[in-house]
Amino acid sequence: MAEKRIKAHPILIDDSVADIPFYWQDQSILAKEGEMISSALMANGINIFGYHAKDHSPQGIFCANGQCSQCMVIADSLPVKACMTPVKSGMRVFPAEGLPKLPEVEPMREVHTTPIRKFSADVLIIGGGPAGLSAAIELGQAGVDVILIDDKAHLGGKLVLQTHRFFGSSEAVFAGTRGIDIAKKLEATLRQFPSVKIWESSTALGIFEDKSIGVYKDSSEYALVYPQMLLIATGARERSLAFPGNTLPGIYGAGAFQTLVNRDLVRPCENLFIIGGGNVGLIAGYHAIQAGIHVCGLVEAAPQCGGYKVHKDKLIRSGVPVFTSHTILEALGTEHVEKVIIAEVDEKFNPIPGTEKAYDCDTVLIAVGLDPVNEFTAQAEKVGLPVFSAGDAHEIAEASAAIFSGKIAGRKIAGFLGFETEEIPPEWAETEEILKSRPGAERKANIPDLEEGVFPIMHCTQEIPCDPCSSVCPRHLISVNKSDIRHLPTVNYLAEKGCIACGRCVAICPGLAVTLVDYRKGNENALVTLPYEQNTERILVGEMIELTDIEGISLGKAAVLSIKKVKDYANGTSLVTVEVPRKIAKHVSGLRLIETTEPQPFAFDQPDKSSYQSQYGRLRRKNLPQHD
Repeated sequence: MAEKRIKAHPILIDDSVADIPFYWQDQSILAKEGEMISSALMANGINIFGYHAKDHSPQGIFCANGQCSQCMVIADSLPVKACMTPVKSGMRVFPAEGLPKLPEVEPMREVHTTPIRKFSADVLIIGGGPAGLSAAIELGQAGVDVILIDDKAHLGGKLVLQTHRFFGSSEAVFAGTRGIDIAKKLEATLRQFPSVKIWESSTALGIFEDKSIGVYKDSSEYALVYPQMLLIATGARERSLAFPGNTLPGIYGAGAFQTLVNRDLVRPCENLFIIGGGNVGLIAGYHAIQAGIHVCGLVEAAPQCGGYKVHKDKLIRSGVPVFTSHTILEALGTEHVEKVIIAEVDEKFNPIPGTEKAYDCDTVLIAVGLDPVNEFTAQAEKVGLPVFSAGDAHEIAEASAAIFSGKIAGRKIAGFLGFETEEIPPEWAETEEILKSRPGAERKANIPDLEEGVFPIMHCTQEIPCDPCSSVCPRHLISVNKSDIRHLPTVNYLAEKGCIACGRCVAICPGLAVTLVDYRKGNENALVTLPYEQNTERILVGEMIELTDIEGISLGKAAVLSIKKVKDYANGTSLVTVEVPRKIAKHVSGLRLIETTEPQPFAFDQPDKSSYQSQYGRLRRKNLPQHD
């Protein structure tokens, strides 16, 4: 049985060993300590967890977040969600097919009950992601008695899946810092406040008329919490998409894929296809490339990708074909995905017959939008329990916006409860709106005519909230409008004391959209320094690598002159320097890392396409959740 673990990663390090024995259908395999059953099975090459009771179709995982039941298995005779249940030594796991065989037990002569423990708190926070953590920090600073619960073993929510540097404000929400590191910073800060109690591996089960919340605490006991106020920071759940073959093993939500790759360092596939061009899909594609997984293509139903252009640019520079105004028609395979059929769509989002193309792939990642997990908000309002919501549970936006949303909610709650706290500055509301804003207008790249000295080139051309580059330049040559950080950065190319080629702006840019151009050699060539966030083993000094412009168009090959790190910004980012002709130096913006896959023409069996229209005509806009 082939093990599928990620052994090398440019950012993540895992020196743990899979040495916990357990059984899958009586076959002994190994897991890591604390690993979920689903990840352990996938790491051992097992991706079929059972067969559907109605049509006997193979079932695997979809969300890896406890939101669905597609990964149900029988573990030690109990039906459990494989993605939420840690492996135990000697555990026996079977597919959830039919009725489980119950363990033999002695007849019970007496019934023993355990008293239900009851807890009180000023505030109960449900959700330990970016919004919940930020709110708890504000409440802890005010001395509010808080219980924070999260159904995972570790705090951070989706932050623990994000290996990329964050956009937003470097002052307000850690922009320029990787999501995994933001989670650690927030948790470390929160644990300084004794008034905040943290219950990990604890799930809120219901809200009752006496204004209590039932909680399965520490995955071991049922408890009741009586808060004065409730904060819902439960995040969002992923939408799925209806198409033939969408339940095959190998069809994942983006969160499940990132959980396997970035949290558990499991390599779930070799050849990935992505549905959805919002930030979630674009980022997940880049995470796949970082893990050494080939990304063969991405489709977006809208005429343009809804995510940040710099995220899309990272994919196309790497060699990933991106098809806008396209959708998936069908996933083909028997026990696992083997091929995906895509087609162009018209202005009403109907597939256009005759435009079908086929891609060989072993996994389809679905990233077609999110819905708030807000059921508890409605229930709390129904029973009259004062309730706030923050983050994606309130409004779907970027994680940076969730951090700030939680901060505002925490301070509001402290004030409503009568605790002494500072008033919310008026500019906070404006900052929150900026962080939540959709991508703005695209502008022409500001490429100077200058061809002497050394200076940065800003390849970001879309207005989005982002300012890290302006915070690290020792000469203060790069500036961003602080009143609205959505404006594109500007560079003072005529400053008396110019660029010193420190490379900080190149290393910190979340979009990998800054390069350094150096004309100081004075010949027909120039040096270009680019950011590189892949395994350094993939390229070597002296090796010829293919260069691209911002649109992914090849600019030829050049030899690698050096690969280095920048002090204090070396976490996962290297600087690669090449020598190129002067005339293209300012246009070089990326390295082509993967081999581009060409689709194959595909024709359905029906020659008149009438059956095709009947079968796929329903794939209209209402059935195509927005890819964001």
